[in-house]
Amino acid sequence: MATVYTIIVVLAGIIALFITLTVTNILQAGSKKAHTRSMADILGVDPKKATYDDIEKLSRKETMQLFIAASTPDFKALNGEFKARLLSGGILGKSSELFTHHVFPTGCITVHTKWIGKAFKPASDSSGQGYNIFEEKTKSGTRILRLRKIDTNLAPSKITRDNKNSFQINYSRYNKGTVHSMCDEIRKINDNLYIGMGYMGLGGGSANPAPFALVGKPSPWVGPDKS
Repeated sequence: MATVYTIIVVLAGIIALFITLTVTNILQAGSKKAHTRSMADILGVDPKKATYDDIEKLSRKETMQLFIAASTPDFKALNGEFKARLLSGGILGKSSELFTHHVFPTGCITVHTKWIGKAFKPASDSSGQGYNIFEEKTKSGTRILRLRKIDTNLAPSKITRDNKNSFQINYSRYNKGTVHSMCDEIRKINDNLYIGMGYMGLGGGSANPAPFALVGKPSPWVGPDKS
Protein backbone atom coordinates (compact mmCIF):
# COMPACT_ATOMS: atom_id res chain seq x y z
CA MET A 1 0.00 0.00 0.00
CA ALA A 2 2.85 2.35 0.88
CA THR A 3 4.46 1.64 -2.49
CA VAL A 4 1.26 2.54 -4.37
CA TYR A 5 0.95 5.74 -2.34
CA THR A 6 4.57 6.66 -3.12
CA ILE A 7 4.00 6.11 -6.85
CA ILE A 8 0.88 8.29 -6.76
CA VAL A 9 2.76 11.07 -4.96
CA VAL A 10 5.66 10.92 -7.42
CA LEU A 11 3.34 10.98 -10.42
CA ALA A 12 1.38 13.89 -8.94
CA GLY A 13 4.63 15.76 -8.40
CA ILE A 14 5.74 15.16 -12.00
CA ILE A 15 2.38 16.33 -13.35
CA ALA A 16 2.44 19.42 -11.13
CA LEU A 17 5.97 20.26 -12.29
CA PHE A 18 5.00 19.78 -15.95
CA ILE A 19 1.99 22.08 -15.54
CA THR A 20 4.08 24.69 -13.74
CA LEU A 21 6.78 24.71 -16.43
CA THR A 22 4.18 24.86 -19.21
CA VAL A 23 2.36 27.80 -17.63
CA THR A 24 5.68 29.58 -17.06
CA ASN A 25 6.66 29.04 -20.70
CA ILE A 26 3.31 30.44 -21.86
CA LEU A 27 3.70 33.52 -19.67
CA GLN A 28 7.26 34.07 -20.91
CA ALA A 29 5.91 34.50 -24.46
CA GLY A 30 3.79 37.47 -23.40
CA SER A 31 0.73 38.73 -25.24
CA LYS A 32 -0.23 37.22 -28.58
CA LYS A 33 -2.37 40.19 -29.59
CA ALA A 34 -1.55 42.52 -32.48
CA HIS A 35 0.86 45.34 -31.60
CA THR A 36 2.43 48.36 -33.30
CA ARG A 37 6.13 47.43 -33.03
CA SER A 38 7.87 46.93 -36.37
CA MET A 39 10.24 44.09 -37.23
CA ALA A 40 13.08 46.64 -37.39
CA ASP A 41 12.26 47.89 -33.90
CA ILE A 42 12.19 44.36 -32.46
CA LEU A 43 15.26 43.06 -34.31
CA GLY A 44 17.35 46.21 -34.02
CA VAL A 45 18.39 45.82 -37.67
CA ASP A 46 16.84 46.24 -41.10
CA PRO A 47 14.57 43.17 -41.55
CA LYS A 48 15.78 42.83 -45.15
CA LYS A 49 19.29 42.17 -43.81
CA ALA A 50 18.29 40.17 -40.72
CA THR A 51 19.84 36.76 -40.05
CA TYR A 52 19.14 33.81 -37.77
CA ASP A 53 21.50 35.27 -35.16
CA ASP A 54 19.43 38.46 -35.00
CA ILE A 55 16.39 36.41 -33.98
CA GLU A 56 18.26 34.05 -31.67
CA LYS A 57 19.45 36.93 -29.47
CA LEU A 58 15.83 37.94 -28.70
CA SER A 59 13.93 36.97 -25.56
CA ARG A 60 10.98 34.58 -25.84
CA LYS A 61 8.61 37.54 -25.55
CA GLU A 62 10.42 39.46 -28.30
CA THR A 63 10.44 36.37 -30.54
CA MET A 64 6.66 36.16 -30.21
CA GLN A 65 6.36 39.89 -30.99
CA LEU A 66 8.52 39.34 -34.06
CA PHE A 67 6.28 36.51 -35.26
CA ILE A 68 3.27 38.82 -34.92
CA ALA A 69 5.04 41.64 -36.77
CA ALA A 70 6.29 39.34 -39.57
CA SER A 71 4.43 39.16 -42.86
CA THR A 72 2.30 36.41 -44.36
CA PRO A 73 4.51 34.60 -46.88
CA ASP A 74 3.71 34.07 -50.52
CA PHE A 75 2.41 30.50 -50.36
CA LYS A 76 4.12 29.39 -53.57
CA ALA A 77 7.46 30.90 -52.50
CA LEU A 78 7.77 28.13 -49.93
CA ASN A 79 8.73 25.52 -52.48
CA GLY A 80 11.58 23.04 -52.06
CA GLU A 81 13.80 21.94 -49.20
CA PHE A 82 14.64 24.60 -46.60
CA LYS A 83 17.31 24.44 -43.93
CA ALA A 84 15.83 24.89 -40.46
CA ARG A 85 17.15 25.74 -37.01
CA LEU A 86 15.52 25.84 -33.62
CA LEU A 87 15.31 29.12 -31.70
CA SER A 88 15.60 29.54 -27.94
CA GLY A 89 12.20 28.81 -26.44
CA GLY A 90 12.02 29.93 -22.83
CA ILE A 91 12.14 27.65 -19.81
CA LEU A 92 11.07 24.64 -21.91
CA GLY A 93 13.50 25.40 -24.73
CA LYS A 94 15.92 22.60 -23.91
CA SER A 95 13.23 19.93 -23.55
CA SER A 96 11.70 21.08 -26.86
CA GLU A 97 15.12 20.78 -28.48
CA LEU A 98 15.64 17.25 -27.17
CA PHE A 99 12.20 16.16 -28.38
CA THR A 100 12.68 17.71 -31.83
CA HIS A 101 16.07 16.13 -32.47
CA HIS A 102 15.73 12.78 -30.72
CA VAL A 103 12.03 11.78 -30.50
CA PHE A 104 10.25 13.65 -33.30
CA PRO A 105 12.05 11.79 -36.15
CA THR A 106 10.50 8.37 -35.48
CA GLY A 107 8.51 8.57 -32.24
CA CYS A 108 11.19 6.53 -30.46
CA ILE A 109 14.38 7.83 -28.87
CA THR A 110 17.02 8.23 -31.58
CA VAL A 111 20.29 9.44 -30.06
CA HIS A 112 22.11 10.19 -33.32
CA THR A 113 19.46 12.18 -35.16
CA LYS A 114 19.03 15.92 -35.65
CA TRP A 115 16.20 17.91 -37.24
CA ILE A 116 17.67 20.06 -40.03
CA GLY A 117 14.89 21.16 -42.36
CA LYS A 118 11.45 21.21 -43.90
CA ALA A 119 10.29 20.72 -47.47
CA PHE A 120 7.22 22.09 -49.21
CA LYS A 121 5.46 21.52 -52.51
CA PRO A 122 2.46 23.75 -53.32
CA ALA A 123 -0.47 22.11 -55.12
CA SER A 124 -2.45 25.35 -55.48
CA ASP A 125 -2.32 28.97 -54.34
CA SER A 126 -3.18 27.97 -50.77
CA SER A 127 -2.61 24.24 -50.22
CA GLY A 128 0.16 21.72 -50.61
CA GLN A 129 2.23 19.06 -48.88
CA GLY A 130 5.69 18.47 -47.49
CA TYR A 131 7.89 16.64 -45.01
CA ASN A 132 10.61 17.17 -42.41
CA ILE A 133 14.31 16.53 -42.91
CA PHE A 134 16.68 14.92 -40.42
CA GLU A 135 20.36 14.09 -40.31
CA GLU A 136 21.43 10.78 -38.80
CA LYS A 137 25.01 9.88 -37.90
CA THR A 138 25.88 6.27 -38.59
CA LYS A 139 29.05 4.17 -38.37
CA SER A 140 29.59 4.67 -42.09
CA GLY A 141 28.91 8.42 -42.14
CA THR A 142 25.86 10.63 -42.25
CA ARG A 143 22.57 10.01 -44.00
CA ILE A 144 19.57 12.26 -44.64
CA LEU A 145 16.09 11.13 -43.59
CA ARG A 146 12.96 12.66 -45.11
CA LEU A 147 10.14 11.78 -42.72
CA ARG A 148 7.03 13.15 -41.00
CA LYS A 149 4.88 14.08 -43.98
CA ILE A 150 2.66 17.15 -43.67
CA ASP A 151 -0.20 19.04 -45.28
CA THR A 152 0.14 22.79 -45.84
CA ASN A 153 -2.34 25.60 -46.35
CA LEU A 154 -2.78 29.35 -45.90
CA ALA A 155 -5.15 30.30 -43.07
CA PRO A 156 -5.61 32.67 -40.11
CA SER A 157 -3.18 32.08 -37.26
CA LYS A 158 -4.28 29.91 -34.35
CA ILE A 159 -1.34 31.15 -32.28
CA THR A 160 -1.81 34.90 -32.51
CA ARG A 161 -4.83 37.16 -32.21
CA ASP A 162 -3.88 39.55 -34.99
CA ASN A 163 -6.29 38.56 -37.80
CA LYS A 164 -3.37 37.69 -40.11
CA ASN A 165 -2.78 34.57 -42.16
CA SER A 166 0.13 32.21 -41.59
CA PHE A 167 1.59 29.44 -43.70
CA GLN A 168 0.04 26.52 -41.82
CA ILE A 169 1.50 23.03 -41.40
CA ASN A 170 -0.70 20.16 -40.23
CA TYR A 171 0.60 16.71 -39.23
CA SER A 172 -2.65 14.93 -38.44
CA ARG A 173 -3.26 13.07 -41.72
CA TYR A 174 0.06 11.21 -41.80
CA ASN A 175 1.19 10.93 -38.18
CA LYS A 176 0.09 9.19 -34.99
CA GLY A 177 0.81 9.58 -31.28
CA THR A 178 1.80 12.99 -29.92
CA VAL A 179 2.81 14.19 -33.40
CA HIS A 180 -0.76 13.68 -34.66
CA SER A 181 -1.78 16.92 -32.92
CA MET A 182 1.28 18.89 -34.05
CA CYS A 183 0.91 22.06 -36.11
CA ASP A 184 3.37 24.71 -37.30
CA GLU A 185 2.91 28.25 -38.54
CA ILE A 186 5.40 30.21 -40.62
CA ARG A 187 5.76 33.92 -41.41
CA LYS A 188 8.31 35.86 -43.42
CA ILE A 189 11.17 38.11 -42.25
CA ASN A 190 12.94 38.36 -45.62
CA ASP A 191 13.61 36.24 -48.71
CA ASN A 192 16.23 34.19 -46.83
CA LEU A 193 14.68 34.07 -43.38
CA TYR A 194 11.31 32.85 -42.10
CA ILE A 195 10.16 32.56 -38.50
CA GLY A 196 8.07 29.59 -37.42
CA MET A 197 6.15 28.46 -34.37
CA GLY A 198 5.31 24.81 -33.66
CA TYR A 199 3.00 23.27 -31.10
CA MET A 200 1.13 20.09 -30.18
CA GLY A 201 -1.72 19.14 -27.89
CA LEU A 202 0.55 17.69 -25.20
CA GLY A 203 2.28 20.80 -23.91
CA GLY A 204 -0.34 23.53 -24.14
CA GLY A 205 -1.30 23.51 -27.81
CA SER A 206 -1.31 26.82 -29.69
CA ALA A 207 -0.97 28.72 -26.40
CA ASN A 208 2.57 27.38 -25.99
CA PRO A 209 4.42 27.29 -29.34
CA ALA A 210 8.14 26.61 -29.78
CA PRO A 211 10.01 28.91 -32.21
CA PHE A 212 12.20 27.93 -35.15
CA ALA A 213 13.56 29.51 -38.32
CA LEU A 214 13.92 28.58 -41.98
CA VAL A 215 17.25 29.87 -43.25
CA GLY A 216 18.58 30.49 -46.76
CA LYS A 217 17.42 29.67 -50.26
CA PRO A 218 15.66 26.34 -50.81
CA SER A 219 17.13 23.40 -52.68
CA PRO A 220 14.96 21.31 -55.03
CA TRP A 221 12.20 19.07 -53.68
CA VAL A 222 13.33 15.45 -53.36
CA GLY A 223 10.28 13.78 -51.85
CA PRO A 224 9.72 11.87 -48.60
CA ASP A 225 11.34 8.54 -47.90
CA LYS A 226 9.21 5.54 -48.81
CA SER A 227 7.75 3.93 -45.69
